[in-house]
Amino acid sequence: MSYIADKFEELGVVPVVVLEDAKDALPLAKALMEGGLPCAEVTFRTEAAQESIRLMAQEYPDMLVGAGTVLTTKQVDEAIEAGAKFIVSPGFDPEIVNYCQEKGIEIFPGCVSPSEVAQAVKKGLKVVKFFPAEQAGGIDMIKAMAAPYHELRFMPTGGINPNNLEKYLTFNKILCCGGSWMVKGDLVKAGDFDKIQELTKEAKELAKSIR
Repeated sequence: MSYIADKFEELGVVPVVVLEDAKDALPLAKALMEGGLPCAEVTFRTEAAQESIRLMAQEYPDMLVGAGTVLTTKQVDEAIEAGAKFIVSPGFDPEIVNYCQEKGIEIFPGCVSPSEVAQAVKKGLKVVKFFPAEQAGGIDMIKAMAAPYHELRFMPTGGINPNNLEKYLTFNKILCCGGSWMVKGDLVKAGDFDKIQELTKEAKELAKSIR
């Protein structure tokens, strides 16, 4: 696997972040770093995403900062320009996958069906996102779908929380889980970065205890 995938596996949990204002990017990055999860998937759902990635990547070069919810090749370019180290898309879009591979940036596309997984394998991908995880059948669906694809690993995201993390991370085809419970929007808006750091530390310790 790649360095990024290895790091994801080591961490167990990848924080999925929605930032409405780029001013929150650096205090959030600091909270994640000090909480023990030096990683963030910053979703391109807001206007602040590109600038947030830029700030995090510049101030914390050792942090794995990537772009999530990437839907267009234009967003891929914007993410790369800002310093993103990986791209995550909610679904399997061959155009996005091809473009990322051409650009030399790691892509983790969403796959929830055997047909999508088959396309991912054909593209040479070793890790795919499984989204929305709980709504799409959860760990049972992943186990059933993973059986024929021996080398593929999954990164489930959507509905993951401390109460169900263990059932995912104990399955060897799960690389890591994406989660937002430690970086909830209301905590970010309130500027409660101490609480975010506390929840991040708890998430890291929980993942470590499971594995």
